[in-house]
Amino acid sequence: MDDEHVRDYTEPCPRCSEVNWGITDEGKFYCQSCHTVIERSKEVTSADTFTPSARISSVSRGIRGKRKVEQGRLWYLCEGFQFILTRQADAIKALGVCAQFKDKILCSLWRLYLHKSQQAYTDKPIQSKFKECYQLLSSGSESNTINELSSFSESENGSRSPDENSDIASESKASSLSDFDDNTSLFSGSIDGSLYKSFRKGNQMYMSMPMTLAFCYLSLLWLRESMTLSELLKYVADGQIPYLNMNQFFPEEIKLYGMDLHIFYVQKIPTYNSVQQCMVRLAWFLGLPGFPQITEHCYFHPNILCIKYLMEANLPDEMHTWICRLAFKTGISNVASLTFNPTTKQAKPIYYEVKACALIIVMLKLLFQLDDVKEWCLSEEAETCNMKTKGVQCFSFQKWYETMSQALEEAKQKEKEKIARKSWKLEKPFYYIPKQKYLILKKRRFVNNLEDQFAKLSGSEKVSPTPVSSSFQFVWNNERGQKSCFHGHTLNFLISKESKQYTFLDTNYWYTPSQICKQESCQGHFYLDVERLPKSCQFVLSLFCFLLKVEMSTLYQEVTQIEQKLVQSKGKRNLHREIQKLRPPKPPDGGKE
Repeated sequence: MDDEHVRDYTEPCPRCSEVNWGITDEGKFYCQSCHTVIERSKEVTSADTFTPSARISSVSRGIRGKRKVEQGRLWYLCEGFQFILTRQADAIKALGVCAQFKDKILCSLWRLYLHKSQQAYTDKPIQSKFKECYQLLSSGSESNTINELSSFSESENGSRSPDENSDIASESKASSLSDFDDNTSLFSGSIDGSLYKSFRKGNQMYMSMPMTLAFCYLSLLWLRESMTLSELLKYVADGQIPYLNMNQFFPEEIKLYGMDLHIFYVQKIPTYNSVQQCMVRLAWFLGLPGFPQITEHCYFHPNILCIKYLMEANLPDEMHTWICRLAFKTGISNVASLTFNPTTKQAKPIYYEVKACALIIVMLKLLFQLDDVKEWCLSEEAETCNMKTKGVQCFSFQKWYETMSQALEEAKQKEKEKIARKSWKLEKPFYYIPKQKYLILKKRRFVNNLEDQFAKLSGSEKVSPTPVSSSFQFVWNNERGQKSCFHGHTLNFLISKESKQYTFLDTNYWYTPSQICKQESCQGHFYLDVERLPKSCQFVLSLFCFLLKVEMSTLYQEVTQIEQKLVQSKGKRNLHREIQKLRPPKPPDGGKE
């Protein structure tokens, strides 16, 4: 019976992953589900041979460099990251970025990184270090290696912090493959994956998944393309730029298991601040010169970014002239302060979009005070003016608050539903140790069968929504209904003109000084007590934090810095004088003020 010969063979089929073997007339094993014939045969006895019992087996005719365990070629971690960067660059180019982004800028930065980390393009590779660590790894027992792997999986999560640096023990030359055995590492699909933890403690920058986004943002900033970091992270969250679960898109000849999955398998998008810090350290490690200047015509300039966020926050267009004047008065629009220069000793990241939103918040505080009292009184005055005049409507903070609060709640609800509908199951199964492969494939078949039966019973079909390429989260126009668009509303009832000078009718202003945490664990970081702020100010901060996907403390820290530059002291008298000096540009008709 065939069952006696195939009973002991429990390996799954390489094509359909089923364990349902049979034997052909020639004595070879074949899958009864998909009829795939493999190079394995049953044991037979033949009187014509010299030996009474011989095993008929086929010789593997694999290519040079094939593994014995997974039948995949030998590869290094830098090759995997290069594949990810290529996919990300293609996706960014599809969003409208110029062709120089991938072939000229990103490729040059990647080659420079390989040279600086001594992985390629160097006469002294790190091959000697790799040999020493490989000998230590191979001399250890199997249980110690598994314990080290489990301890690493507990300490490392999906969004590893880019603060840690290490040497990646890899060499991109194919000639070095002959120096190692075929079974280089049983607990890693790559050659240097199992040594990733030991090389983390070096002084060099080690490659990680968040660093791929830092490479992309560095290239965008060098080209001064119209895509900020917050927009880049938004495209990543929408799935238009590949980042999450990248291990399922790797080629078939690149096998990932063991330590490789802890490196490439992420399920969480890094934060805005972590990518910014990683970008600064990467620019310093590469030794990049000063970046091209951010002039008034660049997309990263606050005067340009303010237009975008005024449109998205549904605020009047007249605020832009005052914001430009405020940016000039505080020095925010200075080219030297906006240009990134990693050669300086204390190079810090520049939050371009956060600065633009902070200018809008300061201007709202100058106009409406945002103390839960003054803005509502001004809203009543605006309604009175609108009843008397039938022309351009005066901006009412109360109506704007009601409109934006409803839109913000709907957007947050849609975001929660999108996360709830997201399927966290990977189409391509993975496993950390080769011995777990059979069990994982068996569970996957069981889950797929249950899902198919439930879909047939419920009559539902899986429909994957096509993402829409847009950096805007809110779109406002006059056709939305009930006059919800406030772009064309005026602010004239808040401004008076005396002796050819524009001044604000209300000169009261409140601000909270910067609060620095004195605990040693915080290292002097800024913190914010949200409960102490008025409700209106909290709403404005939460609105722009939702648009930027940043923490409220990060945004409000920029607000306080602008206020300090405007006031230059804590006294209110100086603040009144600075407010009186704020004057808009010349009128549109070209006349004198």
